[in-house]
Amino acid sequence: MKALVLSSGGVDSTTCLGLAIETYGKENVIALSITYGQKHTKEVEAAEAVANYYGIELLTLDLTKIFQYDTKCTLLAGSINEIPTESYADQLKKTDGKPVSTYVPFRNGLFLSSAASIALSKDCSVIYYGAHSDDAAGNAYPDCSDAFNQSMKSAIEIGSGNQLTIEAPFVNMAKKDVVREGLRLQVPYHLTWSCYEGGGKPCGKCGTCRDRAAAFAANGVADPAWKEN
Repeated sequence: MKALVLSSGGVDSTTCLGLAIETYGKENVIALSITYGQKHTKEVEAAEAVANYYGIELLTLDLTKIFQYDTKCTLLAGSINEIPTESYADQLKKTDGKPVSTYVPFRNGLFLSSAASIALSKDCSVIYYGAHSDDAAGNAYPDCSDAFNQSMKSAIEIGSGNQLTIEAPFVNMAKKDVVREGLRLQVPYHLTWSCYEGGGKPCGKCGTCRDRAAAFAANGVADPAWKEN
């Protein structure tokens, strides 16, 4: 049984990758890194470093053209707006129930659909991705919810003739629990990148930096992203 893992180079996907390798063996795991017009390449570089660390095959896919028309998502190069420096909870107070400004329109749907085609071509029977409940909370990232996961799982199973399924092992877990699992797996968190900014070190202010810091603190360990800073 072979697994394809969506790898962004961040904490959640790297933990997912470590879990897939533990489950299937690294010889049966392939990573997929997807670019989509981000403002920086730090996460792509991190995905490469993680794949090299584990000694597994890394495939790449460019979906930039799909998002070339978007000017609202603050993560994308086409936006002139700044990335918020508030917690997700504070951002959601201003959205009237809509996702936060760093939500990339239906990104996980596109990623999983594209990954399904690639996985079938590579004789994989399962796709892993690192969605977790903190990102879905308050509708910040609706394509990280369990309801979304179950719907995509059903669609991919039906559409592949039951040759392929998806697994989101952390979809009902908080980020602190994801980090706890990663520490058990000894995943290389020192190689990961989570910050929405592309500077020399994490900004420490964006929503994902805040959530990452809180998750490591909840486990009583220092975030390795800051060890050299």
